[in-house]
Amino acid sequence: MSDKRNIRVGITQGDTNGIGYEIIFKTFDNPEMFEICTPIIYGSPKAAAYHRKALEMETPYNAIDHAGEAQNGKLNIINCNSDDLHIELGCSDPEAGKAAFEALEAAVKDYQEGKIDVIVTCPIDKSAIQSEKFNFPGHTEYLQERSGEGCKSLMLLCSGDLRVAVATSHMALRDIPAAITPELLEEKITLLNDCLKVNFNIDAPKIAVLSLNPHAGDNGLLGTEEVEIISPTIRKMNDSGIFCYGPFAVDGFMGSMKYERFDAILAMYHDQGLAPLKAIAMNDGVNFTAGLPIIRTSPAHGVAFDIAGKGVADESSFRQAIYTAIDIFRNRHMYEQARRFPLKKLYFEKRDDSNRLNLQANDNND
Repeated sequence: MSDKRNIRVGITQGDTNGIGYEIIFKTFDNPEMFEICTPIIYGSPKAAAYHRKALEMETPYNAIDHAGEAQNGKLNIINCNSDDLHIELGCSDPEAGKAAFEALEAAVKDYQEGKIDVIVTCPIDKSAIQSEKFNFPGHTEYLQERSGEGCKSLMLLCSGDLRVAVATSHMALRDIPAAITPELLEEKITLLNDCLKVNFNIDAPKIAVLSLNPHAGDNGLLGTEEVEIISPTIRKMNDSGIFCYGPFAVDGFMGSMKYERFDAILAMYHDQGLAPLKAIAMNDGVNFTAGLPIIRTSPAHGVAFDIAGKGVADESSFRQAIYTAIDIFRNRHMYEQARRFPLKKLYFEKRDDSNRLNLQANDNND
């Protein structure tokens, strides 16, 4: 990475009937953003013009043919869609979904060719984007298939020092208990531990693992997953050198702010982890697709059809997604540089887990 050039941030337009362009324009209406990155929108100049007029904004942009033409200090946009693109703000439309997919495909291709450094995705309408080419529950699964290089992905939501990953991401609630296996938890805990080291520069992460059932199962009274699956896996992970604790009942854990003692949390399913995080940090939460070579972040909200074109969307989460992508890009670079020429280990490292009992779920009851 050269320190003489800005980090190139590829931005996908998302659903053209949503708030994507509004949060982009509001973010880059601040000229200081151009001091830290060169933004390249993968989208439609026609859609951009439509939104800018509807919002009565004057944020300028620079239409280019490919990423190599992107100029520092300007909001650059590459046309990925047909000029016949129809826009109807606030409506779910397969045409808008197709436009979102075309932008995403172009951005991923340029990332793989080294033309951009990170990707920040604006929200998509998951139903409208479905097609023969995009048959995934969301960005996370698509990116694992398209650019994972055999790696597994991990959905991680973060806001400052609060980081929440999910063991099962976009899955129906009825299917979750069967999906919670020792193999899955080992995979996700390992991914989360590695992610914290590589992307957030945390040398010895402490991970809290949430329970699946209320009250952490009450010793099998309300479910056996904690006794039979989650607790044994936690012990196994600790034996392998990963510091993880639990299982914690989510209500008491979040309500008593025990999350402040940990570097990250592993929730068992989507809403269990994301609902508390969004209650705490809805305006600046960021979704990061961890575990993959590609660096992709997004705001922690959806297309917001109900307010599209009204000029009231909050761009804070999108702006934070850009900051987070840049931080992760730099952290990965530092991590790689620091380990290029490792010294031979000359000491025996003994882990001290004497405070382990203080962190266990002794207060899983209400």
